[in-house]
Amino acid sequence: MRRSRAVSSFLRYTDDTGKQHELALEAGQQRVTIGRNVQADLVLAWDVEVSRLHAAVEHLGAHWTIIDDGLSRNGTFVNGERLVGRRRLSPGDRIRVGTTLVHFFDFGGVVDDATHTASGSIPTMRSLTETQRAVLVALCRPYKHGTGFATPASNQQIAEELFLSIDAIKTHLRALFAKFGVENLPQNQKRTRLAALAMQSGLISDHDL
Repeated sequence: MRRSRAVSSFLRYTDDTGKQHELALEAGQQRVTIGRNVQADLVLAWDVEVSRLHAAVEHLGAHWTIIDDGLSRNGTFVNGERLVGRRRLSPGDRIRVGTTLVHFFDFGGVVDDATHTASGSIPTMRSLTETQRAVLVALCRPYKHGTGFATPASNQQIAEELFLSIDAIKTHLRALFAKFGVENLPQNQKRTRLAALAMQSGLISDHDL
């Protein structure tokens, strides 16, 4: 699974055999189609709940958006919410089409009121303490093997795995939020974004989980 260093945005998904794939998103493409039809840019031929033309990812201005607008029979969901019309994508967003989960990643570094983490803010392995990295691994464990519909581990689950108190886990997570530059995100987005950044940056891999 390789991609060009010049590619800053991509979609990652796992097929019916468990193999992981990445589809590069180039600004010049403008529109990337998702569906069961073999002519789609991202083909999900094995998923019978996916429509022939299910959804499209489009480049508008400096941002990637996703649109369904009635294209699919079963709907498109972003982070668990059914898509109505068009929605701007943020790094770490989880797109569900049929039974397949597609992750959106963006290292473009565009920063505005809704994007607080640029590619340059990812910490190095050496900047993390041993406990902080253990917390990250435990946080990401539900995503092992690209498991669809997964959510980051709860404070309770992390505490039980590492034999630490919940207060200690909260303290370590606050430090990690700051190191990854997600401390200003809404509370319900911090954990998901932190896990996504840790995995897409390579700090945490399937081997760690």
